[in-house]
Amino acid sequence: MTESAESQHWAPERLTALLTGAVAEAMRAVGGHVGGVYLRSSTPGLLRLAVLSGLPGPLFRPWWRMHVDRPFPVADAHRLGVEIQLADPTETMRRYPQLAAGLPFRFGSVYVPVVGASTAYGVLSVVRPATADASSAPLDRDRLTEAAQALGAALLELEADGPTVLWDGEPLSVPPPDDVCAPEQTGGGPADLLPEGVFTLDRLGRFSYVNPRAALLLGRPRAELLGQSLWHAVPWLEKPAYEDQLRGALLARDPVHFQVRRPPAPGAGPGAGERYGDRLSLSAYPGPDGLTFTAVPVGREAEATTAASHPGAAGAVSDPPFGPLTAPAALADAPASAAAPANGTDSLYPPVILALALSEAVTARQVSAVVMQELLPAFGGRRLAIYLLQDRHLYLAWESGFPKGFLDPFDGVALDVRLPGVETLTSGRPLFFESMQQLAAAYPGIALDAEQGARAFLPLIASGRPVGSCILGFDRPRGFSPQERTVLTALAGLVAQALERAQRYDTEAALARGLQAALLPHRLPVHPQVETAGRYLPGTQGMDVGGDWYDVVEAGDGLALVIGDVQGHGVQAAATMGQLRSAVRAFALGGHPPEEVMSGTNRLLIDLDPGQFASCCYIRLDPLTGAARAARAGHPQPLLRRPDGRTEVLDLPGGVVLGVAPDAVYPVVDLHLEPGAVLALYTDGLVERPGTDIDEGIERLRAALARAATPTRRTGPSLGGTADLLIEEARQATDRPDDIALLLTTRRATR
Repeated sequence: MTESAESQHWAPERLTALLTGAVAEAMRAVGGHVGGVYLRSSTPGLLRLAVLSGLPGPLFRPWWRMHVDRPFPVADAHRLGVEIQLADPTETMRRYPQLAAGLPFRFGSVYVPVVGASTAYGVLSVVRPATADASSAPLDRDRLTEAAQALGAALLELEADGPTVLWDGEPLSVPPPDDVCAPEQTGGGPADLLPEGVFTLDRLGRFSYVNPRAALLLGRPRAELLGQSLWHAVPWLEKPAYEDQLRGALLARDPVHFQVRRPPAPGAGPGAGERYGDRLSLSAYPGPDGLTFTAVPVGREAEATTAASHPGAAGAVSDPPFGPLTAPAALADAPASAAAPANGTDSLYPPVILALALSEAVTARQVSAVVMQELLPAFGGRRLAIYLLQDRHLYLAWESGFPKGFLDPFDGVALDVRLPGVETLTSGRPLFFESMQQLAAAYPGIALDAEQGARAFLPLIASGRPVGSCILGFDRPRGFSPQERTVLTALAGLVAQALERAQRYDTEAALARGLQAALLPHRLPVHPQVETAGRYLPGTQGMDVGGDWYDVVEAGDGLALVIGDVQGHGVQAAATMGQLRSAVRAFALGGHPPEEVMSGTNRLLIDLDPGQFASCCYIRLDPLTGAARAARAGHPQPLLRRPDGRTEVLDLPGGVVLGVAPDAVYPVVDLHLEPGAVLALYTDGLVERPGTDIDEGIERLRAALARAATPTRRTGPSLGGTADLLIEEARQATDRPDDIALLLTTRRATR
């Protein structure tokens, strides 16, 4: 919640009560065991988790924030205003592979937009048991819809009494409806006399029962554990590998078995033995009120007993096909001493890491590099090949680890050829071969790149559209557990979406570059009294080109000097820029004064409603007298270098950016441009740097403009040369997050 909300008209307790009540009602309506509500925040386009019920908050941290443009069901429900149901993990993986990869567990989920009148506030979400299909799910749709509608109406009423309803803090963790956890229990339970450790956590992750043996194994007195959260009381369990196991148990309600390593106690000697520095085998059993754990030390003398009494506790994977992702099969069957990877990292690979890395990749080469760096090592792979579909043929886009030239004969293969890389795409099913002999038997006569190893062929399909196929190679024979097959398939969906996005990026970037080149002036007017020089640089991130533009318009006996910046990048920004440039030119040629040019262009942008705004600076100059009139709409202040070299930042009052307020007023200021003076108009890409204030960038530009010609150096560079000097540093930068436009103007001395 915003910090200022507490001082406003409505109390935060009222908002909290509304949210928790709505979540509880939604959970009852669909038989859910986890529920939450996302609300819009003060950051445009960003939803924040406000209330979480039935799941410890720290376990859900990667999903506390959700941008409305992300391919997740919460974002789609909010942006599109529709209810979304996901019956089971298969449907989740098909429609939302990012969610399935991050939470590869057996559960269903429902997402309902929260709307009051025409205001979209957020989304109610509920996790429920998986069902065969959405139609067979025993949920009370009317009751669920009523809960969302009631919350939307209540939030609308709340806003009428106070500030805008926003959420900017961490989520509140609340018990599920009819919660019966008893964290105050102090002992005397029936498991107190058992020789193995037993403890329970409620659905908020707090200790509700601990027997003496568990307290000994966890290294804390029982009184210091009861009522405390697991991560506060036992901080060494706060690791991604362990948290993913707990998420699986709480979301899917299937037992999980895994090992943890306890840190040695400070100064612990050889006698620490069983209590410190060794492994524990933990088994978690979900119930309606939380999790019940058993804890047994794993040692040479206890290992056989532990494995026999707790199947899977010595490193084997759990049975459910959508259970937690564990170590590769080669490690799963190894003894405890060999189960940890050599690099000391957790055996669990968090797919959300791959999803985040892929979100930054914008070209096919970058996507392939992410797969090579993040996905392949996590599963012990050594070879990778990615093929992309074009005109019913598969073309090799990336390879690594294969013998030189081995894949050449398969480049451009048609879709009617019987090869595993083709059939995995045409059938939509992944193919796993645990040995090269198995691959050769399935495809007689196929060329093999090695005598030993294993192969996985994964279809790359995004939103039901074929993109290509991916081959993962392993140097030794190995099995693929159900969990690995599930998660590899989900991860292939992530890769496919990233590659499809990269292909769209290439197409859109080419179109945007063409638009930008066509819309920017190819040459500036030549005037006997005035010289101008313009420069443009595209950004090096994202869509490269944006909506920056400059222009010089001959209008009657004067010149109009224009510079502007449309929010955003890509085709839409370039198209909006073209419309604005045309509008400004039309108003200028019609002889309108600067304030009318600004207000008219502002109303046009609002009428066009492209979902974008723009800044602009417009100056009408009389070339003969140097008199000028300027209007500014949210644009950086111009610079003026006088003939004696003194350079200043002009202080022009201005109005709001274009496209926001229909009745905005744009004040006009009178200026004078002396012969030999230089007027500099620029966009913020030239002066903004990450982590620094824009005023510092403007001061750097002012100093650079002053150095271009000093009183002791009467013959400075030409105006074009000065423009090149001002953008030289930006031109050489490899990391240029925004595009840049610059327009310089000077008056020639009359003879």
